[in-house]
Amino acid sequence: QVQVQESGPGLVKASQTLSLTCTVSGGSITTSYYRWSWIRQPPGKGLEWMGVIRYDGSTAYSPSLKNTVTLQMNNLKPEDTAVYYCAAGRDVTIATESWAPAYDYWGRGTQVTVSL
Repeated sequence: QVQVQESGPGLVKASQTLSLTCTVSGGSITTSYYRWSWIRQPPGKGLEWMGVIRYDGSTAYSPSLKNTVTLQMNNLKPEDTAVYYCAAGRDVTIATESWAPAYDYWGRGTQVTVSL
């Protein structure tokens, strides 16, 4: 069974860069048809899809990270405060990859707070 786990700093300052890592176990990020997404949920709001890395590597990532998927966001603002999730899905298509319910496997999420 695929499992994903997010990690990263809990607190960053506005204008700084955030890097979050999603570590995958029980599977490979290159397994056919899987997609790996970052999805966030700001306080009191719904899920917001942020981007995807496909099984075929069609979105760039560093091969040296080896079964990790990194999200990097620049010039953070306080409104970027949210719980950030790494999610994986095998049957996700181009039409559904920005739709959070399409993903089967979710990490617990990591809280990121952006202060002024």
